[in-house]
Amino acid sequence: MSAAEWKKRCEDEWGLQGAPMPDSLDWKSIYEAKPLGKNLLKNPSPHGLSKDTPPPEPDLLEEPDHGPPRFQPDGDFTGWTTSTEILPYDTSGIPEGVVVCHLPQYSWFSMEQVVDLKAEGLWEELLDEFQPEIVIQDWYEESQLHTSIYQLHVKLLGADKSTVISEHTVNPTEDCSVYSHTWKEVSHVFSKYGPGVRYVHFLHRLKNQFLMGFYSTVFTGSSVVIRPVKTSS
Repeated sequence: MSAAEWKKRCEDEWGLQGAPMPDSLDWKSIYEAKPLGKNLLKNPSPHGLSKDTPPPEPDLLEEPDHGPPRFQPDGDFTGWTTSTEILPYDTSGIPEGVVVCHLPQYSWFSMEQVVDLKAEGLWEELLDEFQPEIVIQDWYEESQLHTSIYQLHVKLLGADKSTVISEHTVNPTEDCSVYSHTWKEVSHVFSKYGPGVRYVHFLHRLKNQFLMGFYSTVFTGSSVVIRPVKTSS
């Protein structure tokens, strides 16, 4: 196929009529990269779980775990940068003089990725002028460990990776009075974000608990998808 034919294939299959498509670009390589409509995050389900199947019920230990505290869940986190924040014990609700043998200790487990949009096959003119929608989606387990078990922070960054062009934060409060233990969806669509976006920084944190055993909050189906819809004014 000629360069013009590869360009026409990209235009037709991705619905890019009216979008800037310079002849100087390698349209065969762009088509093979398929940057539009696919999930640009690596390893979106490191726990090996699917949102189409209920989250696994936590294991109830027959004997308490008397070993050292554990703060990081199991999983293959290839593609993610991870970190753990151990939180101090919360003694605010304990009356004076009461002796407590065991208190839950919580930790945040953070996972983040930076998506290089140009490296994925997108081009500057499309990002700056056409401004396709950038769709974020995530699913986390309603683990009932605490009223705050999940946080999400997504930033659209400029070429220097430090200029924040747009951002979205989610920090829900859970209702622990009703046990449902289902997947909860979090989603957001970035549109009309302005020129200059080159990277997407995706970070979410999930809370774990250690109390005579380790209990985690898991996630699945994280995604960053560029949707070929014109949203600029």
